[in-house]
Amino acid sequence: MKIFDTSHPFFQPLWRRVVIVVFALGWAMFELSMGAPMWAIAFAAIGIYCAWALLINYRPEQGRQE
Repeated sequence: MKIFDTSHPFFQPLWRRVVIVVFALGWAMFELSMGAPMWAIAFAAIGIYCAWALLINYRPEQGRQE
């Protein structure tokens, strides 16, 4: 199941993909520290999915010209 289009040119630079994952997981830690475990779980799930989609399973499109 594809939640968002990982082949979009916005996701091509590695640093953008890393920032998205770190932000989501960092926000989960923030929510946990503020005593909101349900929000922490939600953002942790988003961060884990983004890590899988943008870092582990990411395949850049070959030959795509912008």
